[in-house]
Amino acid sequence: MTFKPHGKHLIAGNWVEGDATFSSEPAHGEPHAFSIGTPALVGEACEAAEKAFWAYGYSTRAERAAFLNTIADEIEARGALITEIGTQESGLPEARLEGERGRTTGQLRLFADHILKGDYLDRRHDVALPDRQPLPRPDLKMVQRPIGPVAVFGASNFPLAFSTAGGDTAAALAAGCPVVVKGHSAHPGTGEIVAEAINAAIKKCGVHPGVFSLIQGGKRDVGQALVQHPLINAVGFTGSLGGGRALFDLCAQRETPIPFFGELGSVNPMFILPEALSERGADIAADWAGSLTLGAGQFCTNPGISVVIDGPQADAFIDAAAKALEPIGAQTMLTDGIASAFRAGRDRVAGSKGVQEVLTSVCDLRNATPYLFATTGKEWLANEALGEEVFGPLGLIVRVADEDELMQVAQNLQGQLTCTLHLDEGDTGLGRKLMPVLERKAGRVLANGYPTGVEVCDAMVHGGPYPASTNFGHTSVGTLSIRRFLRPVSYQNMPDALLPDDLK
Repeated sequence: MTFKPHGKHLIAGNWVEGDATFSSEPAHGEPHAFSIGTPALVGEACEAAEKAFWAYGYSTRAERAAFLNTIADEIEARGALITEIGTQESGLPEARLEGERGRTTGQLRLFADHILKGDYLDRRHDVALPDRQPLPRPDLKMVQRPIGPVAVFGASNFPLAFSTAGGDTAAALAAGCPVVVKGHSAHPGTGEIVAEAINAAIKKCGVHPGVFSLIQGGKRDVGQALVQHPLINAVGFTGSLGGGRALFDLCAQRETPIPFFGELGSVNPMFILPEALSERGADIAADWAGSLTLGAGQFCTNPGISVVIDGPQADAFIDAAAKALEPIGAQTMLTDGIASAFRAGRDRVAGSKGVQEVLTSVCDLRNATPYLFATTGKEWLANEALGEEVFGPLGLIVRVADEDELMQVAQNLQGQLTCTLHLDEGDTGLGRKLMPVLERKAGRVLANGYPTGVEVCDAMVHGGPYPASTNFGHTSVGTLSIRRFLRPVSYQNMPDALLPDDLK
């Protein structure tokens, strides 16, 4: 079975060619030609999405749940093709693509179950009090309603779970919002197959075809046209800080500003407290090495910084981390651009004042092996750049002088997706001091674990204060993420015949 892409955009049920093409840049295998997106195609897709909303936004939860489950079925039916092209385009191993496909279909089915339960609607009712003095109270009912068409940007590091039919798309469709996806040029073939699966589900379920469109490739003008189109009501984005901030600013500058839900970057620091460092330092170092290099370090939850209190135990931890990282071989990075940015980040860290090279290696084209550096708490606090993300297999150990300096490092962190504590019973007091700081810095706080691997469930938060995300009140993973694409509407003294079905 060999995948042969047609290279077109999907606009409201029709496969459309562009005026020009770009060539994919697979990690291995033959490149393919794909149509380049244009602002005109963006306009067509957004107009179709708005037309679809008047039907889809008022569909029943059962109808939307059936649609989500059918998309999952259609993706699974194309599983072999998705794995074939996904491994070629990304360089990721088959097992990773198959696991990510399971996560993608699992998210769709999770949202189907979630909306059927109805708890997300947050329904409220204050009955009328006509005899209340000094003023009567009207009858008030409230429910969450879909906001309208949503734009989603595919992510480079997750060709499935954060892309065409990933978490943002699943949450928006579950809420009742049509979706326009700007596919990522790193995996256009994977996006095409997934779009075919969604289109097949649209036909099977009799859904308005404007409910989903995929626009491939394109330059900055395509992304700009999408976030600034007046029919788009919100944006879901996973990617770089620079690109995300530029789109965020465009959303804010619109005549009618819209929310931009961007997940942008994080160093996900680990604090290894004294007793845990003494009793389990070597084991923590070895496990950190595995988490740090998982998927060539190309996870937004990659734990790039470990903080330890200086002394002989810190020396032993650094030695153990270097020993664990040294035999890890080269891994293929997702794109030439990511590999180039990784090399630039490596050079920035290596060239910083007071940074010691513990383990150096080679990043040649798209192949990378781990790097390990160490610095002092004093130097880290004096250089904000050492707290910035390097996307790839690079670790920085910060040796702080004492508990007070450890607290200073925590207090000077930027917003994070995760913060981790490694602690034993004797570390409880210091852990209690750290917790109020860490929960203000991160969306998820871990104990004695590693942040790579994000469970998709009700209680997960994948977000955090800026720059981890642009909206600290929301998550891009888990069922709570549906709230990004809903808004509360209150109905006063409204006859039942005019209320939404979910309030009757």
